[in-house]
Amino acid sequence: MDINAIVLTNGQLGQARAKTAHGLIRGTSRYKIIGVIDENSAGKDAGEVVDGQNRNIPVFASLNDAITQLPAINYCLIGVATKGGVLPSEIKSIVTNVLQHGISVVNGLHEFLNDMPDMVQLAKENNAQLIDVRRPKPRHELHFWTGQIRTVTCPRVAVLGTDCNMGKRTTARFLTEACREAGWKAEMIYTGQTGWMQGGKYGFVFDSTPNDFVSGEVEHAIVSCFEQENPDVMFIEGQSALRNPSGPCGSEFLLSGEARYVVLQHAPARKYFDDNEVIASPIPPVSSEIELIQKFYGATVLAVTLNTQGLTPEQSRSYQQQYADELGLPVILPLEDGVSHIVKLLENIVKK
Repeated sequence: MDINAIVLTNGQLGQARAKTAHGLIRGTSRYKIIGVIDENSAGKDAGEVVDGQNRNIPVFASLNDAITQLPAINYCLIGVATKGGVLPSEIKSIVTNVLQHGISVVNGLHEFLNDMPDMVQLAKENNAQLIDVRRPKPRHELHFWTGQIRTVTCPRVAVLGTDCNMGKRTTARFLTEACREAGWKAEMIYTGQTGWMQGGKYGFVFDSTPNDFVSGEVEHAIVSCFEQENPDVMFIEGQSALRNPSGPCGSEFLLSGEARYVVLQHAPARKYFDDNEVIASPIPPVSSEIELIQKFYGATVLAVTLNTQGLTPEQSRSYQQQYADELGLPVILPLEDGVSHIVKLLENIVKK
């Protein structure tokens, strides 16, 4: 936490595609976030922009403003997820300026800075690092599934969603922290670049792992965590959704990781996968997703959590009651109410 970092969002801090930035602003143990560069939100507190909570993280209009007003900056983290994971020219221009100031860059996009000769040369000239979080592991570091998962005795809870970009990682992190506050030894298995940036110790980057090794990487992360930490409970960060045609995902956590419990995240305001009515199909009813998880995978859905983006407070509470009546399950608003109710549901599952 003595490593000072700024987050680059390039005018998108208030948008969903800045989800990496949102996670870092809410908390990270790998870096100390001391500022954000975002011209559209300059002058505000980053926490207030993200969820209304002041976190003493100022937003600056430019890199020069940040350098002038902040203490020494060690790293700049690219905090947006772009379409196709490409590095837009306007962000590359800022990254060039960052490197010229001798500040290292952490990149969570699919387009790698280390594959750009001009970026590599610039980093070398200014004694800076280029860290491409999504660069695939070399073959010798990848794992096949072995069945060793069956030696793990602590319960695993997969935080799945009915679509991508639902806040699954945030809910998984909330649950991990809430269990720790309750006196349990809880660990989170990260599966995306933001989880690594937040300081995740156990996990892997799912969407940069060759398909043949995904199940083995899931197993390896869980087994390693169990053997080294002996936790009371693990929470597995989900990715995309079981039935999202642009990126079906989740069965690996339930089958290969043998997660027997699920917290299911849903966004009532979103009607189509990827929030794209033109090319995507409608998101199936939550009830059918629960039925799929329970009947096909043999896992128990403990609760439904709601992402209330695009809803008024009144609409959010209305949907909460509607789903509770329809599903007969606890329905939680994590950002508004926290996740302590789910922790209580786990009391009979976790053997401390």
